[in-house]
Amino acid sequence: MRYRTILLFGAPGAGKGTQGKILGTIPNYFHCACGDVFRSLKADSPIGRDFLEYSSRGQLVPDATTIELWHDFIHGSTEAGRFRPDQDTLVLDGIPRSVPQAEILKDTLDVIAIFYLRCSNQDALIQRLQRRALKENRLDDANLDVIRQRQATYERETEPVLGFYQKKIEHRINSDQPPHKVLFDLLKHIVKS
Repeated sequence: MRYRTILLFGAPGAGKGTQGKILGTIPNYFHCACGDVFRSLKADSPIGRDFLEYSSRGQLVPDATTIELWHDFIHGSTEAGRFRPDQDTLVLDGIPRSVPQAEILKDTLDVIAIFYLRCSNQDALIQRLQRRALKENRLDDANLDVIRQRQATYERETEPVLGFYQKKIEHRINSDQPPHKVLFDLLKHIVKS
C-alpha cells in the first residue's frame, strides 16, 4: 500500500513542525516528524546514540537508520490505530531528507503535495532555533556552529530532494509571516488537493 502523503519541506527553523502539528489535529491527517521520533528514543539505545552523535554535529543520520526508524514508527502507529493508511493523509516533516531516502520511499509514498516553507531571513531562522532549543530542550538547536552546519547540510543534501518530485505538486509558502498566515496559505492548497 502506498500512503497518500503531504511533505512539509524547508530549512531547519522554517516552521515545518509547527504547521505539521496543527495539520495533525485535523481529522484524517496524521503528522510524523522524523526528528521528534529520533528525539523520543532513549539516549542509551543504539539508534539514540547514533542520533545524538550525528545531530550534535549538525549532520543527518544515515539513510538506512532513518528509514528503518521511520518504518517502525509508522508500523507501530498503524498497529495502535493512530494512523489509518486507508483513511488518513500522512503529513511528513523531516523525511525524506536526501535524494537516496526519496528513492527508497518512492514505492511507499504517494506524494500529492509538497509545501516548501521558505524563510528569507536567516537571522530569524537562527533565532527560532535558539528559542526552540530553550523551550523544548533541543540540544541540536542550541549551538550556533551546529545550527550553521545544519543549514549547510540542508542546502547540500536536503534541498535537492525537491528536484525528485514533480514541480506541479510543489507549493512555495512564505514562512516569514506569522504562523497563522502560513497555515492559511497551506490550507488554501490542501482544500484544492
